[in-house]
Order: sequence, then C-alpha cells, then structure tokens
Amino acid sequence: MSSPVADPSRTVLLLNGPNLNLLGTRDPAQYGTTTLAEVEARVTALGKELGVDVVCAQSNTEGILVDRLHAARDWAGVVMNPGAYAHYGIALRDAIDAIEAPVVEVHISNVYAREAFRHTSVTAPVTAGYVAGCGVFGYELALRAVLNRAAERRG
Repeated sequence: MSSPVADPSRTVLLLNGPNLNLLGTRDPAQYGTTTLAEVEARVTALGKELGVDVVCAQSNTEGILVDRLHAARDWAGVVMNPGAYAHYGIALRDAIDAIEAPVVEVHISNVYAREAFRHTSVTAPVTAGYVAGCGVFGYELALRAVLNRAAERRG
C-alpha cells in the first residue's frame, strides 16, 4: 500500500541510507560539511520550483528503506542515496526493481576514485539513472533526472 500524499504523480521521495544522517560531521574531506537537513532543504526548495513535493526519509536499516520504496511505488519518482547498501543490498535492489516509480541513485563522492569494493553497485543496474562525484549538488541533478524520467514514462 502506498503512503498517502496529496498527489502521488507530483511527489518525489528523497531517500537516504546508512550513515547519511551524519553528513556534515562524518569525513568532511570526503563528504563535505553540508548536513542532511541542509541537503533536504535544498532538494525540497528545488522541488517546489519544479512543481513537485519532496518527502524526505533516512534510515540506517535496509528493511526500512525497502518499506519506504514500496510506499512510494506509484509516486513520480525516487532520488536515493543507498550509501553502502549500493554494494551489497540485494533486498534494496529487488525493491527498486519491483516498483514502477523511476529511481535515480546518487552518491556524494566519486565511488570510482575510492576503494575497489565501492566500484560495484548492485542497485545501479535497476535504476533509471546514476549520479556520482558531484558532491551534494548531485542530489539536485538527481531530482531533475528523476522528473525527466517520470515525464518520459507519462509519454
């Protein structure tokens, strides 16, 4: 069952995975000093400019992320930073694949310039797009991309 929102076709889920609640303080050299609340505010403001509502959620637990995806399955789309679950979150991958809403995966850092285990994403092959290495600005790019994919779906 989907979450009740005013207009699912004009609502985007901004979903953040493990450790992203620590943005701004966790490894600022890698992730910067912008907090998750600031990212959410920027994406929500951009959403308003683009005519969509943005619902924000974060969890360190894969099952909760899966539940959030299921609840947004008929929304305009999902901007998702799965964090480390990108590399081994098979349940998260399956949830992305199971929903109708386009999902654009975003990573703050350039995962390909980091440790080798980060070079493989199990979630990316089932997403509608992928943004990495653009810092927190990547979230804004991902919102634009997910809305573009949603418009393509509507025809």
